[in-house]
Amino acid sequence: MRCHYCDREAAYAAKSDGISVGLCSEHFRERLTELSDSEELAALREQLDVTRTD
Repeated sequence: MRCHYCDREAAYAAKSDGISVGLCSEHFRERLTELSDSEELAALREQLDVTRTD
């Protein structure tokens, strides 16, 4: 499987409703960074009352 964003070999694959999307390591890290900074994730954390215990 190839990365959804480039032509590199996919290191990770996500599957939902029978559709698979591959991501290379670089694009996987980029997407995680984008998602961790998103308002949607902040709202979900607030809803779930997520607290860190580091």
